[in-house]
Amino acid sequence: MSEAASAKIPSDSSGLDHFVTAYDGDALLRDRLRLGDGWTRRWSSTWQVGTDEVCWPIRDTAHVPVLSSRPMRGFTWRAKQRHRPGLEVMVSTGRKHGFESLEEMRLLVALDFLRASEVLSQPFRLDFEYAAGHAWHIPDFLAVIGSGMWLMDVRPMELIRDDDALKFAAAREVAAACGWRYSVVAGWRPHVWSVLDHLSSRRRPTRDLLGMRDQLLTAISGQQGRVMTFSELADSTSVPSVGRANIVRLLWQRELGIDLGSPLRDSSLIWAA
Repeated sequence: MSEAASAKIPSDSSGLDHFVTAYDGDALLRDRLRLGDGWTRRWSSTWQVGTDEVCWPIRDTAHVPVLSSRPMRGFTWRAKQRHRPGLEVMVSTGRKHGFESLEEMRLLVALDFLRASEVLSQPFRLDFEYAAGHAWHIPDFLAVIGSGMWLMDVRPMELIRDDDALKFAAAREVAAACGWRYSVVAGWRPHVWSVLDHLSSRRRPTRDLLGMRDQLLTAISGQQGRVMTFSELADSTSVPSVGRANIVRLLWQRELGIDLGSPLRDSSLIWAA
């Protein structure tokens, strides 16, 4: 069996589902939502389009100019605030994206690694009905990955309260009605984030003046079993110190593969994607 097949989380073929721990306890609260006949007409989504807020019933979401919308709320900084907002530059989209916490920032890095072609922060306000009345929720991200849309909320497992779970349940219903995927990112599988964090240090485009890409891919392609340790692969290049940086770059670009479920070290096994 190949190393890629035996890896816990092969970086070149795994998706977001393999990277994160998802929360699905909101399914237990679905019966508290008012989902009778015509709910897609009664529930609505409000989007920031240009300088205006525009409201659509959920049934008409297909007509929303999603990729032309703006975040429903800004990302502000002030003294003594308890969360950490900011802007994250994504190579895959070529622009900055707002986040409201470090956990959201980590998800943006993972989406960049997965080549998300578009990411909308705080994409819309959802107004929904439940047994006790009305409520609203602004999901954290709407991402375009491949040919599909993925609606996401981010909340550490230990911080999810009942009212959060009810909002997540409503967002899940809306995503299903729109043909989108939905996930609540509640944590990370062991070692995944630390490895992605290191790989992201080499995500910026750069000139390959020494032809390191060709040296590395030639070396690993000529290896029996097509597997080498990190240090062996680096030492096979004309300048090993530069080779190391370029291994990380090719891992980020998913031209080489590694097990994201294990710490990154000299003995880590690398294979051609």
